Amino acid sequence: MQERGKIEWIRRKFFTLRHDKSPLVLCGLFVFIVLFAFSLPRPLFSSYYSPVLYDRSGKLLGAIVAYDGQWRFPEGSTVQPVNIKFGEALIEAEDRRFRNHVGIDFFSIGRAFVQNIRAGRIVSGGSTITMQTIRLSRSGRKRSIAEKILEAFLALRLEFSFSKDQILGLYGAHAPFGANVVGIEAASWRWFGRSSADLSWAEAATLAVLPNGPGLIHPGRNRELLREKRDALLDRLYARGLFDEETLLLARSEPLPGEPLPLPSLAPHLLARIVMEAGGVKEFNSENKNHPLYNRAFSLVTTIDWEVQRRASAILERWALNFAERGISAGACIILDTGNGEALAYVGNVPSADAPAVDIAASPRSSGSLLKPFLYGAMLDTGDILPSSLVSDIPTRVGSYSPENNSRTYLGVVRSDEALARSLNVPAVRSLRLYGVERFADLLRGFGITTLFRRGEDYGLPLILGGAEVTLWEITGLYAGLARSADPANREAFFPPRFFAGTGGDRRRRRKELSAGAAWLTLEALTFVTRPGEEAHWQEYAGSRRIAWKTGTSYGNRDAWAVGTTPLWTAGVWIGNASGEGRAELVSTATSAPVLFSLFSALDSIFASSTRFWFPQYAEEFTPIEICAPSGFPAGVDCEKTAVSLIPREAPRHGPCPYCRTVALNQAGDRRVTAGAGSEPVRLEKWFVLPPAEEWYVRRWNLDYKPLPALRSGPGDLDGYGSAIPSLALFNPEPDGKIYIPRELDGREGRVVFQAAHRDGGETIYWHLDDTYLGETFVFHELEARPGPGFHIITLVDGKGSRISRRFEVLSDAD
Repeated sequence: MQERGKIEWIRRKFFTLRHDKSPLVLCGLFVFIVLFAFSLPRPLFSSYYSPVLYDRSGKLLGAIVAYDGQWRFPEGSTVQPVNIKFGEALIEAEDRRFRNHVGIDFFSIGRAFVQNIRAGRIVSGGSTITMQTIRLSRSGRKRSIAEKILEAFLALRLEFSFSKDQILGLYGAHAPFGANVVGIEAASWRWFGRSSADLSWAEAATLAVLPNGPGLIHPGRNRELLREKRDALLDRLYARGLFDEETLLLARSEPLPGEPLPLPSLAPHLLARIVMEAGGVKEFNSENKNHPLYNRAFSLVTTIDWEVQRRASAILERWALNFAERGISAGACIILDTGNGEALAYVGNVPSADAPAVDIAASPRSSGSLLKPFLYGAMLDTGDILPSSLVSDIPTRVGSYSPENNSRTYLGVVRSDEALARSLNVPAVRSLRLYGVERFADLLRGFGITTLFRRGEDYGLPLILGGAEVTLWEITGLYAGLARSADPANREAFFPPRFFAGTGGDRRRRRKELSAGAAWLTLEALTFVTRPGEEAHWQEYAGSRRIAWKTGTSYGNRDAWAVGTTPLWTAGVWIGNASGEGRAELVSTATSAPVLFSLFSALDSIFASSTRFWFPQYAEEFTPIEICAPSGFPAGVDCEKTAVSLIPREAPRHGPCPYCRTVALNQAGDRRVTAGAGSEPVRLEKWFVLPPAEEWYVRRWNLDYKPLPALRSGPGDLDGYGSAIPSLALFNPEPDGKIYIPRELDGREGRVVFQAAHRDGGETIYWHLDDTYLGETFVFHELEARPGPGFHIITLVDGKGSRISRRFEVLSDAD
């Protein structure tokens, strides 16, 4: 508006003169106006700038020196306007009539001319602040009378385009302040350790006298001259009535700055990441102002919360010192606002790490068990499992892959939600095999995981146990997406987290992969994960916060993860060594888990708001069904005890309980009989019957489990309806499975150990491989054999004639 007004004034003058002057004068005036209008360079300054990082409220988080080696904050990068104290001090020191002239102060020029003539040398330039701003923009040019005239001309033009405060801002942003410090904001931090908005009168006066003598700031030299100039300026400011006498005395007593101070470095890895994604520090220059990244590159105001970042960094560093005694040096954490995915804290590593410059938050690492909740939720939606349905936890071998639980034990069967809460590996692998590896990999890619760049079959079943890599940044965002999915109003639940407001990833390609019902049930299951230390008894206290969380430890104890989410916040923690070195002590329950709960406690104290509410349960997103109480599957006609369970509304209906049978017993109930096999009276009773393999492990730990009564001699092991009840189970190999058996060191054919179970613990099993009798086992049914390459059939027979056969293939070295 100001510039248009001045141009309009010139236009009126031009049309007033055109009736009075000759065409030659008018033509000359027109040329002058055109030259005047287009004489100002755009951009005015061709400079490299320091990438400067701010939190959401404008607090400085860190900065990097500009490409040319200068500390130069970009103009406009400060949230606050030019400091009033500095502005007044600068005007008093450099240009007292700054507010009244149009860029050229003819009185000052005349005075300077007289002073220079009397001195016989140049002792005064008569330049206004506006002219000095132009001179700074034309640095490197030889000083001459012609250059001075051009500076005056451009200063006049500058006054037409910018307000006085804007010109002060331009000058303050590009004036030298000693050493490699350029600009008032950089100078305030380097010399006084605070923002220019917080400068005292003494500090403002010190900086105001530096642009015309930046060498005065050199520590150990010119100190008294600098003090004299500062104090003299303070006296003049006092004389103008800008502050009282007490303020003057206090200002004059303030010490001068010493060595340059380091700038804050509260989020160095985030700053480095932003600079790298922008193309490097060289891209932060005035030529890129029209680049789409301009608003980011020149005003890096992030979503980070300064206090949350500070507390998170301190918590992580404190724990890292503890872990260092065990040979664990690195750590990282991310804290997100669950609702919008904005990052509140981004700690890429700790200073004491083995490679502190490595940004662990953005580095792909083995996921451990962190992906299990998403498989659980997906299978709830497909109806493959129910929230409390039983899943098998028995020795499992798929080809050459044989997963194990961390406890090295098996439960036989376990509720699916409990298997998730206890992070059991075998049920997870068996579930993934049912769901499909490629299908699950596609699901994760749809959620936003970008590190799954291979085909699903390349990852195989280990995908669910850490066979793929994820980043802390993305996996924390994934758990936030899980939390958002619990609200049916969120149509775009999964989208990348962000550290710039309003700049998420490409949400158009994100779709809601989990129903609200499945997400809510998954979050509920994750609240029962056993917490570390004092947090283990959280359910005993009414005021305890609910957190849905999960841990993960990668193979070889190289990565320890913990991620938790609430309706307000989602936090992720990684602990380990940046080098990838594994340590036996590096387990998530003892490292990343306590850090996670320290972070949630800090969030409670920082925001001091109610954090105890939980994700609401939307009744319309669920369907109540009657289930078998022991198995968790939909109740069938043979189920005696039933209960009601909720499943996702759109989930397909699962078949009835496969475990409950109606069996025929004698009148005493201590023997099974075959109905109709004789004249003895029988009674039918509903019985929960597990398969023999699962039953064998369940009976080792569950004393409440009631095995079937022994079978009285009869024509087979049948239930009350004449259906067979299997007594034998073979753990491995699987039907038509392919196994590879490495050769022994002496070159002989390798050995494989077959495992089986029998419902009757005292029964003998007789083993046959093809047509060869291998031997017999009693109680513990394991047998070693050396099958050669090719197809084989293994057959097991018990003393009652029950048998089981299985065909498999042994792969050769060529395969």
